[in-house]
Amino acid sequence: MKRNLLLVLALAAGLAGCETNGPAGPPVGATGGGEGFSDEAFAWSTRSGPDIIDGVLAYRGGPGQFSCQDVVLIPRTGWSRRRMIILYGSDEMAAVPVDDVRARTPSAPSGAYTQYVRHANCDAGNRFNFTGLPDGSWFVITVATPTNGGSKVAIMRRVETRGGVRRVTLG
Repeated sequence: MKRNLLLVLALAAGLAGCETNGPAGPPVGATGGGEGFSDEAFAWSTRSGPDIIDGVLAYRGGPGQFSCQDVVLIPRTGWSRRRMIILYGSDEMAAVPVDDVRARTPSAPSGAYTQYVRHANCDAGNRFNFTGLPDGSWFVITVATPTNGGSKVAIMRRVETRGGVRRVTLG
């Protein structure tokens, strides 16, 4: 499962030439303006803060149950927003077969954004959390694996953190 999540993350890394935000970080709803990857656009996400994302995978894409192992949290910048639109067809939320995400990934060099990505593990109840987050906008991504076999699904959702606990259901 970790390999699949890393694959989805690597697929997301394959996109380049997208928008960025300025160094102050992304205000809610911002989409950025410049071209290409910029460390300055991601810098806001490295700060510590009081915010928590308390989440659970509750995907019901068929008759069986789904589980998750790893969850990634990607800061929302103009650059990462554009990548989500290309990979998932949305910058809000999506459930897309992993094979479709892979097919949408062009062969292109990526920015070094992986240093800004946070990771969490799902527990036996498909729960996860991220702590110490600054206020901002993020993309939460995991791979939902059917417990009875079948196709894996990449689940993405945009989440805002602002001064406290943010409860999130991926599904």
